[in-house]
Amino acid sequence: MNPTVDYPGPHTVWFGGSAFARWLLACFGWKVRFDGFPRLQGVAIIYPHTSNWDFVVLLMAKWAIGLPARFWGKDALFRVPVLGPWLRWMGGIPLDRKTPHGVVGDMAALMAEHRLAGRTLWLALTPEGTRRRMPGWRSGFYQVALRADVPLLLVQLDYSRKQVKVTDFIHLSGDEAADYARIASIYEGVRGFHPERASPVQPLSRNRSSGTA
Repeated sequence: MNPTVDYPGPHTVWFGGSAFARWLLACFGWKVRFDGFPRLQGVAIIYPHTSNWDFVVLLMAKWAIGLPARFWGKDALFRVPVLGPWLRWMGGIPLDRKTPHGVVGDMAALMAEHRLAGRTLWLALTPEGTRRRMPGWRSGFYQVALRADVPLLLVQLDYSRKQVKVTDFIHLSGDEAADYARIASIYEGVRGFHPERASPVQPLSRNRSSGTA
């Protein structure tokens, strides 16, 4: 067992994934590792994100697991005919940075509502926010998981092993340096499609990451 992981599996929450999707991934040499989820609510981050192919692989992995994950998208995109309804159908949540409580506050409140109602809500994000190499990660995932007090799932998108690993859940302590060190240790050795584009596992400076997703 990985000593840095707070929720060792197997877990009790499953979402009825697709055997066909797992077979389809296997046809391309990929496999998905997962052993359930510890709770109905949480935040999932995917790393590294370096290629447009990531979306294709992750879409099939999501289908294989059956996870009804939600994701943030720019609110302007949801107003585009055809694209907007499709994004909502895929699980998209419009990102409006001008809300009174802020994006993080609204998302944490939504998590709390789903917990009280016993409904599923997993928010999936790419902390780099782009396929280009950045000096660090945006803070939205960290703030939501910490404020909502939900598990953080560290999804490994590893092209060197052709594996999507969905087994590592941690509980954030609020000590940013210690938490990022744990996250970095779990992602150590994971390689993206373009390894040189992977951003280091560290927070962006506060003046760049404040209030971002």
